[in-house]
Amino acid sequence: MGAIGAAGGTLAGYDALTGATYAWLAQALIGPVNVFTWTELAERIRTGDIAIDLARPIDPQAGYLAADLGRAAFQLLPRGAPPLLVGALVTGLALPAEALPYLLGLVSVTLAVVVSFACRWLMNLAAFWLLELRGVTTLYLVASNLLCGLVVPVHWFPPWLATIAAWTPFPAMLQHPIDIIMGRADGPEAFILLGEQVAWAIGLLVIGRVVFEVGARKVVVQGG
Repeated sequence: MGAIGAAGGTLAGYDALTGATYAWLAQALIGPVNVFTWTELAERIRTGDIAIDLARPIDPQAGYLAADLGRAAFQLLPRGAPPLLVGALVTGLALPAEALPYLLGLVSVTLAVVVSFACRWLMNLAAFWLLELRGVTTLYLVASNLLCGLVVPVHWFPPWLATIAAWTPFPAMLQHPIDIIMGRADGPEAFILLGEQVAWAIGLLVIGRVVFEVGARKVVVQGG
């Protein structure tokens, strides 16, 4: 909270308490949303096991998305509750008293998981064309962690960096749900953020479907 103190006690609408609340909420959500990397699909492409997925009666993208939503639901309380409990005891939390922000926040977190999955799905599909993905995953990890608001809130970015962030799906993965849960975005503004999340989720899933179908044409199964 040194940045807030140096700014005179408030920074882009955050005071010490709301800044601390943001940090605790970010820690609570990074596990369920998974703003980090995931390479299971890339490994299956690399080893050729993706051919098994293609032979199954379940659409691979839909199957992996369903599994990721299940993972997020399973982790939400065990991974999300401890940071909030510690935050409540150590710094206190500046959270709304009414129920609507939490209801909208739950929708927003669900959409954030979908957006995060869609981004990671696209990153994994690079394995159809690249033999080594360490550079891609490192670049994704740096970009996503910075631009989603994990390091500092996107609202603290200089204008040029905030503009870059706004043209990416990453704020929809963390900044948007936190803004809604905290009540920073309420009324029409909350629904605008939800609309942005829906647009990113649908757009990225469609792109991911097209790229997967193009990449799947490259799969060659030897024998049988």
